[in-house]
Amino acid sequence: MADQNRTDLDWDDVRVFMALVRHGSLSAAARTLCVTHATISRRVRALEHTLGTRLVERRPEGYVLTQSGRETLAVAGEMESAAARLVRSGDRAGPHGLVRVNAPPTLAHGVLMRPLAELAARHEALDVHVTTDLRSISLERREADIVVRLGRPVDGMVLARPLGAIGFGFYGTADWARRIEQGQSPSFVGFDEVNASLPEAAWLARQFPRARIAFRANTQLAQADAARAGAGIALLPDFLARGDARLVRCDIEPTHPPREVWLLTRSEDRHHAAMRVVSDCIAGLFSDAGRQDAGTTPPAGSPERP
Repeated sequence: MADQNRTDLDWDDVRVFMALVRHGSLSAAARTLCVTHATISRRVRALEHTLGTRLVERRPEGYVLTQSGRETLAVAGEMESAAARLVRSGDRAGPHGLVRVNAPPTLAHGVLMRPLAELAARHEALDVHVTTDLRSISLERREADIVVRLGRPVDGMVLARPLGAIGFGFYGTADWARRIEQGQSPSFVGFDEVNASLPEAAWLARQFPRARIAFRANTQLAQADAARAGAGIALLPDFLARGDARLVRCDIEPTHPPREVWLLTRSEDRHHAAMRVVSDCIAGLFSDAGRQDAGTTPPAGSPERP
């Protein structure tokens, strides 16, 4: 049994607290750490006892941080980053430690994944974790270290770096392209109901309110597969469909406007070598040299802003 009168900080308690904050529920944190719900709850209570303050409150939507919890999370994130750098540093030169990158699934798989894997291969002390989400990821809650996001950010306390913009088009099989040329109304491949509020899904619903959605999926990667199979016409990023012999651009109006791509980091991480090399790698994919492969257009010229 744990000593209820202890005052020494236990790193395992901090690690569990961060997992609960990142994942929002006991069950999700328990699955991530391969422990029981009771262990998560006990560890968080132990940390609160050690610090002498309440860190989280349970609400219907999940666990939320108190003011003390937000302050503790900021320090805990610095501890986690420092520990990763310490473990990986040794006598090695160059960037080292763990950098966690989050991006929308299509952008991650279509643009980021291979270059970041190659970057990690070049630096033996650098660990890169890439996760994909359609939901908004919080840098403040330390859910990631670098976030690549579509659309102009509204976060106030982050560094926001404009990378460029990605174009969109309607893509389907050659047969579907011929049918559209002959005047047939399109059947679309779109997002499922859970993701109906995403910008591309909402735009498609506004522009084609009476159109049939013949196939629904939760990612554009899956929608591209459905379009290749002939299920209908999908609204896809150009970089995903361009160069695919099985997908033909279909002449349908109106066209979806490009979406800006932004790179977000915490201001306190700007001088960390590992963060900088990963950020620069991502930005390079949207530079003049990398833009042809990424299928993007230049940024509008907005400066990096806090």
